[in-house]
Formats: sequence, structure tokens, C-alpha cells
Amino acid sequence: MTLATREAALPLAAALLRAEAAIPPDPVPTGATRETQVIAIYGKGGIGKSFTLANLSYMLAQQGRRVLLIGCDPKSDTTSLLFGGRACPTIIETSTKKKLAGEAVAIGDVCFKRDGVFAMELGGPEVGRGCGGRGIIHGFELLEKLGFHEWGFDYVLLDFLGDVVCGGFGLPIARDMCQKVIVVGSNDLQSLYVANNVCSAVEYFRKLGGNVGVGGLVINKDDGTGEAQAFAESVGIPVLAAIPADDDIRRKSANYEIIGRPGDRWGPLFAGLAENVAGALPHQPRPLSQDALLGLFKGEAVGRGVVLEAASEADMRGAAPQPRPSLEVVYDTV
Repeated sequence: MTLATREAALPLAAALLRAEAAIPPDPVPTGATRETQVIAIYGKGGIGKSFTLANLSYMLAQQGRRVLLIGCDPKSDTTSLLFGGRACPTIIETSTKKKLAGEAVAIGDVCFKRDGVFAMELGGPEVGRGCGGRGIIHGFELLEKLGFHEWGFDYVLLDFLGDVVCGGFGLPIARDMCQKVIVVGSNDLQSLYVANNVCSAVEYFRKLGGNVGVGGLVINKDDGTGEAQAFAESVGIPVLAAIPADDDIRRKSANYEIIGRPGDRWGPLFAGLAENVAGALPHQPRPLSQDALLGLFKGEAVGRGVVLEAASEADMRGAAPQPRPSLEVVYDTV
């Protein structure tokens, strides 16, 4: 090509480059198709979020929805409740075994189903031998390789540990992997403290441009004292259901029984929860300060009235401190 020909081709090449640059990039995948609701459920350990999720997912499936339940809590108790106490292989342990054997992980190795509910457990590292958050990230990376973005579910429910101070457990909120968050709490300070932390995480990432909101609060083991209801009103989120502190529920849950069945005693409760979760809007919460959170409880329950008394040097030493010469070098100013 001659110099003249090369110079004549430059404007055309520039025009082609400008046209290519004007083409918008493909959208970043968020974990599911637009029609799929991805919902992350958070709550303090032992508050009953896995119990709530197992029964909620079962009821949704009985209502004709396609549901995928993913346990993201290292305790791996979500699927145990769904499968009547039977533990299923976790994604992390299966991935490790397959890698050592030089084999690839298949859907059937990690995903199992019961009465229309598809379920899997991410799992976690052995105690003291790894980071639970890193396990979550690794698990979702494997799910993406298995085609997570292409699965056709109406609902994907993620059961997360409530401690979102760890980046891995805050993943759905931080990376817009879900459209909304549901928190499970009770009428006790610790569970509402965790719920408030989740609201704080949502508010923080929304300020950074995130889109995840809080769909609402599920009150579990509700004894009627009203602190959880007051919390929901204070932070600006709805109560989706109040599951009573009933001995029948406690006994059946301990025996790994599903109570969210149409026609059963507790069926209407979970049918209502399913409809409320499906229609819940992603609210932007107003997290409470520590004092405001304590203010939801009676003074005798949280120790209000105690005055903070500052400690002295003598208190710390157990005796009066002896003066010592200073080693500080002081320079004369001119």
C-alpha cells in the first residue's frame, strides 16, 4: 500500500472505530434473568431464617412457582430442613473432591429437589481453616460456570448468615446480585441488632449506586411484646409475616417437618408470607443508631440508667501513679 493510499484510508478507519465505540456494552449479568426474583434472606444465627426459608420455598413451589433455594450459611442447615433432616453434599466439598479426582462438577452432583423445590448448599471451610466469605465467593463462581445466569426460575432464595461485616456474606448487597433483602428477627435485642446491621449495609451500598432494597421483616417466635414491629416501623420497612412462638411449630421444626403445606394448620400463614414476599417492594431503610435501637426496649431489659464512669490512671495500676521524668525533647523557639 502506498503512502497516499494509506493516508486516504485513515479517515475511513477512524470513522469505523468511532462507530464501534458508540455501540453500548453488553449488560453486566446480575445472577438471573429479569423475570427471576433473586431474594437474599439474612438473620441472626438461630433466629429461624432457615426454618422460614425452607417452608417459604416449599409453599412457593406448591403455588406453582419454580424455586431454587441456595443455602449460603456455613451451618448448611437450610436444605436439611427441606429434606427432612437429610444433609446433601455441599458445593465446596464436592468441588474439592472433584478437583482432586480431575473431574468436573455437574448439576446432579450439587443440586437436589423435593416436591418442586430445587435446592443446594454452598457449604463452608472447616472450622478455623478458612474464611467463610471466601467460600461464598468461590461457590458463586462455580455456580456461574454451571450456568447460573441461564437458569429459568421464578425465585432464587439465598439463605445468608446475618453477619454482613464480612464482604463474602455481603456479596448479594454489594454486587447487586439480588433485587431485595428479607430480614428475619424476633422481639429480642440481638436479632434486631443484626437486622439493623443489614439495613445499614443496604443503605451504604445504595449511596454508592447500588439498587438492592429491603423487602421487609419476618418476625419469628413472636411473643406479642412488639419490639420487632416497632423496629420495622422505625426503619421504614413492612412486616411480611409474624410467626408465633407456638410449641407445635417448635416441635415440628425440631423434627425437620415442613409446616408450610397447603391445607395444613400453618399453611395459610406461609401462603400469606409467600404472597407478601413476592409483592414486596425494595425499600430504602433508615437504620437506627445504637441508642435508638435500645430505645425500643424497656429500660430494665437493656440496662438503661447506667452512667459511664471514666477510669483513671490509678484505677488501671491499682495504686497512685508515680511521676516520671519526661523523655520528650523540647526545642527553644527563636
